[in-house]
Amino acid sequence: MKFYKDHYDVIVIGGALAGLSSALMLADKGKDVLVLERHNLPGGIASSFVRGGIEIEAALHEMMSIGEKDNRLKVGKFFDDMGVDIEWLKVPEAYHASLPGLEVTLHPGLSTFAKEIDAVVPGTYDKVLSLLNLCNTVFDSVNELSIHPMSKAKMLLKHEAFVKTAGYTTKEVIDSFDLPKKAQDLLAPYWIYVGSGFSDLPFTIYSVLRADYVGYGSYIPRKFSHEMSLKMAERAEAMGVQIEYRQHVEKILVKDGKAYGVRTARGDEIHADYVISSAYPNKVYTSMIEPASEVPSKAIKMVNGRRLSLTAFSVIMILDDTAENLGIKDYSVFKGDTMDTDLLYKDLAGLGPYRYLTCICHNLGNDTATPPGTCSYSITTLPQVKGWKTVKAEDYDRVKHEVAKQMIDEMSAYLGVNLLDHILEIVIETPMTVNRYTNAWNGCIYGYAHTMEDHIIARLQTAEEESFIKHLEFSGAHAISGDGMGPAVTNGRKAAKNVLDTMAAEEAAK
Repeated sequence: MKFYKDHYDVIVIGGALAGLSSALMLADKGKDVLVLERHNLPGGIASSFVRGGIEIEAALHEMMSIGEKDNRLKVGKFFDDMGVDIEWLKVPEAYHASLPGLEVTLHPGLSTFAKEIDAVVPGTYDKVLSLLNLCNTVFDSVNELSIHPMSKAKMLLKHEAFVKTAGYTTKEVIDSFDLPKKAQDLLAPYWIYVGSGFSDLPFTIYSVLRADYVGYGSYIPRKFSHEMSLKMAERAEAMGVQIEYRQHVEKILVKDGKAYGVRTARGDEIHADYVISSAYPNKVYTSMIEPASEVPSKAIKMVNGRRLSLTAFSVIMILDDTAENLGIKDYSVFKGDTMDTDLLYKDLAGLGPYRYLTCICHNLGNDTATPPGTCSYSITTLPQVKGWKTVKAEDYDRVKHEVAKQMIDEMSAYLGVNLLDHILEIVIETPMTVNRYTNAWNGCIYGYAHTMEDHIIARLQTAEEESFIKHLEFSGAHAISGDGMGPAVTNGRKAAKNVLDTMAAEEAAK
């Protein structure tokens, strides 16, 4: 019996969240789908690993766009609609901000969040709530416009706030509310998850992040992020999707400007009407298209013109005592010596010591995260890609341990506990780890940076002209919606929708 069919409707390259989302949506519409994943498990960085007999979350801090069971947001609703049953746990707070002169824990809910800032910076409640309401209005517009595009005239009538703020940076809009610096600082910690300083970050992007996390709260799966990918893969196979692991796609086959299949590392040539790629366009257009002559020069110019966003450096520890006994009080802590986001962004171009860290204690969001009497504690920073590209092979081990030690020492001083004395297991994840495990371009997990020149609105407007090869779509963090696991699901759905729309248009044209 042949390993592969003679032909598929769609081949999906990559079995992480984006690829599996594409496969689920296509299978739901009756399409014949093949997913090819280079690893022996699905999920990409939505994974876990075992050390010393303890399962440990590999990457996920918080999942956005889930919502309560009776009021799902788009990602949570997609999982429900597809029959992917996940036990979601709501994170207990938005975050704890540890900043110069500030130690404040903030909780989700627009009014609650504004009241808690007002308690620290009196007289700011109305202005902060007004800003948060503006973010929420823009968030609602983005969600509606992503499903129901409309003319600029109609947008202005129905989505006035979205239109009026679309051309402004986050800094410009926040400055217009004339808030004291302390209040602005407390509104800033999430910046690192979008990978640009506020003077270059579109307010639209800030609004989506702020309204989602603060307005509705964030969630984690009880069985770690691998629960998402394993259950998505299981459900996809039940719907008829063929998923093959340890199958590395080397080439995307193109003829007369149209993709028609792939070739794997072991030499299998597999044909399909469409290909959806989780590999970055940088890799696809420079080394995966066969023949290379099918790559338009505009495609190379596009990838050269886009700025890669952030990668990751994490120290993940299993500690030999409870969070309470170790003085760990908050699920999520953002710690920095400044909230000048532009300055912090520049700092992330180097190799440390890093001035801005985010720390997670999973046990404070998931009481079954580790065995009794222990806890999981991670310290993360999200550097720019370019700094770690300068590390030579012979220096890698030394640099990795120096950066990890600096991060552990800083949080030990903060907690008043020498974390080194309590480590049962430790894993250090670097940009090189990410690159080796996921094959992400230069270890970049956050796609292309959202800037005033290149962000979701601009990308939606140029999407059609950037479809350089027919029947080839892109999903993953590098696609239109950008970074994070929630957007990866959205990007996978968008790629599937593009395929379905093209199929319908071509059928109608016959």
